[in-house]
Amino acid sequence: MSHGLTLDHAAWSSPWRARSVRDKGLLSGGLLLSAITLPPIPGGAAVAVASLVLLLGPIRVGWARLGRIMWLPVVSILVGVATVAVSVSWDAGLRLQVTPVGLDQATQLAVRAVAATLAMFTLACSTPMIDLLSSLRRARIPDPLIEIASLIYRFSFGLLESAGAVHQAQEARLGYATRSAAMRSASMGVAVLFLRSWDRARRLEAGLAGRGYEDALRTLEPARLRSTGFLVTSVAALALLAAGSVGWVVLR
Repeated sequence: MSHGLTLDHAAWSSPWRARSVRDKGLLSGGLLLSAITLPPIPGGAAVAVASLVLLLGPIRVGWARLGRIMWLPVVSILVGVATVAVSVSWDAGLRLQVTPVGLDQATQLAVRAVAATLAMFTLACSTPMIDLLSSLRRARIPDPLIEIASLIYRFSFGLLESAGAVHQAQEARLGYATRSAAMRSASMGVAVLFLRSWDRARRLEAGLAGRGYEDALRTLEPARLRSTGFLVTSVAALALLAAGSVGWVVLR
């Protein structure tokens, strides 16, 4: 299962999906702001732990699913951290070295990046994209922008399913038995996907025009749980986290 599909399934199956985007957005945004502004140790580390507890606890992502969701961001973070940790010099030829300053900066960057990623996933793993788009509409974002994002979102998942079906059919016909066969199958698969995406886009445009589409395709929205207690608890926890981090730095 691809990274995007795993994240989408986690959001749809989360018990927190019934909560208001406002409540979850405040908590996730507060954690993200804390990860960026507070000292990496202990602020960033505390944000990472708190986000991990939320993901594995009330959001109920699970270790296996979280691993499938996190591996791609972690690889990206490791690449960025490596470029900071390793310094390049041209004195008497190319020279790569790891300095204490670079290692310290790389560690701080890694902690902040992991904490910020986990903070964002507290919202992404509990809120399907359709709910986020609906909240953007309530925030007075222009309808054309929301509809473009919605169509791209749905279109992307359709292409992923088509790509998976084509790949399985090619594997069943031993299309990847040798290196040359794999290259030929991959090129044919890309060509088929291009034609299918073009045809699907054309049919989608014709279908929307036939339904009299002009500005927005509105759907019924179920009632969401809004809790003042949840907001108060979130703000109090974030304030306590910030105060504890600042106090630790001062005492140190």
